[in-house]
Amino acid sequence: MTESDLAPSSAAVFDTFAEEYERHRPRYPEELIDRACAAAALRAGDRVLEIGCGTGQLTRSLVARGLSVTAIDPGEHLVALAGRAAQGPGRVEFINRRFEEAPLTGRFRAVFSASAFHWVDPNVAWRRAARALAPGGVLALIQYCGLREERTAADADMLMAALARTAPALAADFPPARGRDAILSGVEQRRENVSQAWHWVSGLAASRDHAADLFEGVEVATVPVVMEQTADELNALFRTTSVYHRLPAAQGEALERANREIEEQLGRPLRSSLLMVLVTARRVHDPV
Repeated sequence: MTESDLAPSSAAVFDTFAEEYERHRPRYPEELIDRACAAAALRAGDRVLEIGCGTGQLTRSLVARGLSVTAIDPGEHLVALAGRAAQGPGRVEFINRRFEEAPLTGRFRAVFSASAFHWVDPNVAWRRAARALAPGGVLALIQYCGLREERTAADADMLMAALARTAPALAADFPPARGRDAILSGVEQRRENVSQAWHWVSGLAASRDHAADLFEGVEVATVPVVMEQTADELNALFRTTSVYHRLPAAQGEALERANREIEEQLGRPLRSSLLMVLVTARRVHDPV
């Protein structure tokens, strides 16, 4: 996905299907959230910032841990859903703005973002996140990406072939699924710059040289997940992505039909592997 694909106008599409997003998007593993909280040594009552809260999937977990959450998202309907669901011993304040322009007061012990940091202008994202953190505070980024595993490889190949037939331009830009070892090795080679490590994990345009002067101590944790979905469930998930809504309608419909045909051919639900990834980095004491 290029930076032009990540324009604010593309991000705005999520607010038009907020309920579907909440219903069909994969949940984030609690163990990764625990790892992030441990990396920042968070305790109940600590202030944390969440960039791009969406429907509040991560927000709920943070509030359940007793944290004081400031959650930012430009989507009015997304924030409304998040507000109804975020219940627990902590507290949450929602700011219905883009992170680039959201008014922030004070410093935070941690800055979280789950499947959203790539929607922030990368010329702003890394610097503003660093400035929002207290000295020694932790940036915690969560994302999932395609995982190449033997147990789901046959299904993945059939699905990619269907994508290539029905939406060839999208298939050509689709990042290939990699094995877990390859993903971790790539992070290891990029530990000096959290933005480069994040770009490697997510496959999204977010790398900036100046991030190396803002954060240190890059760490990564992963949880592999196998999803088993009917074709209708997979199609519903795909309809919650920005790339689906950039497809010509005829291509989207053809892809959905092809996925249903694969399910009929297999005689069972479709299987796919995801790698849930957490990347953390600590703010340097005097960021540039």
